[in-house]
Amino acid sequence: MVNELNGASPDRTIAFQGEPGAYSHLSCRNARPDMTPLPCPTFEDAYQAVTDGRAALAMIPIENSLAGRVADNHHLLPNSGLHIVGEHFQRVNHKLLGLRGASLAGLTEVHSHVQALGQCRERLRGLGLKPVANADTAGAAKMIAERGDPHMGALASSLAAEIYGLDILVEEAEDAGHNTTRFVILSREPVVPPVGTPTMTSFVFEVRNVPAALYKSLGGFATNGVNMTKLESYQLEGSFKATQFYADIEGHPEDRAVQLAFEELRFFSTTVTVLGSYPKNAFRDTLD
Repeated sequence: MVNELNGASPDRTIAFQGEPGAYSHLSCRNARPDMTPLPCPTFEDAYQAVTDGRAALAMIPIENSLAGRVADNHHLLPNSGLHIVGEHFQRVNHKLLGLRGASLAGLTEVHSHVQALGQCRERLRGLGLKPVANADTAGAAKMIAERGDPHMGALASSLAAEIYGLDILVEEAEDAGHNTTRFVILSREPVVPPVGTPTMTSFVFEVRNVPAALYKSLGGFATNGVNMTKLESYQLEGSFKATQFYADIEGHPEDRAVQLAFEELRFFSTTVTVLGSYPKNAFRDTLD
């Protein structure tokens, strides 16, 4: 794996947050197999790698089907100066990993990120294993490989097992079979798909402080037949007065219906920031 993670030119590099073997790393492999993944300690570092030109793209998780939105990125993305140029849906299939030659019967505790442990709670309880929280899934796999204790296991990806030389003791460790994370792919410059391409557009906005402002600001999407697939609100800078909304719609910025909807949105909003227009991922069609 050393060659995969080092030595590539910046224009062929995609940054992600986490240790090698993280689900973000796996997403880079699946969505951009021709690019070299660059692991970064924090989300801020992954954004900065693109801003500084050390990477052309960043693979950033934005929401999970079980855990909901990744709050850090809803706050970081609007002020990053980067643009969404793609999306990727990654099935999160937790593997129960152990040292080479270790047995499931010999495990006493399992390490992983707290969300991964929660998503495998019933399975771990049924196996009589003690859950131990770690900073992330791949980091847990790396740690048990370094410790060399056959009584310790980790919940992580198949890629983590490959990188750290671990055995997969349980293939499907999660309690639910629909655990999926949506990632957005970020770039320094916007790359808008050609007109006619099935397109998603993401944006954030703040409404004016007048009665029914949110209702009125969104009315243009309804009257112009623009499908809004997501709308979320969150507080800005700890204030209970300043609320920002994040939204995804199906539509190209050159579509007349989208342009009319945005005209109405801007009339009732104090700020509107388009985060990107990008090809609609085929995974969405399986959700209908």
